[in-house]
Amino acid sequence: MDVRPLADHVVVEVINQETTVAGIVLPDTAKDQLQKARVVAVGSGHLLENGTRAPLEVQNEDVVLFEANRGTKVRVGQNEYLLISEADILAVLTGAPVLA
Repeated sequence: MDVRPLADHVVVEVINQETTVAGIVLPDTAKDQLQKARVVAVGSGHLLENGTRAPLEVQNEDVVLFEANRGTKVRVGQNEYLLISEADILAVLTGAPVLA
């Protein structure tokens, strides 16, 4: 079973980074208010007044930043994803290595 988001929604897989580069484990209180995630699927775009769709700015495999309290958790098989609106995405990271 796959998840296909509608309209301007995006399915992301959160990238957990519990340790620093030096190997120090961060407690929950020290984590940033932003989360990093990999885009897994994108919707068809925002519906415009003239009936056409505006394409989303993010694409599959993009690494994005969004506020930690956004999105709805979705479980598909053994995988857990977040379903968020494109408007909740603050930035796309370019040239960033993806750590899982």
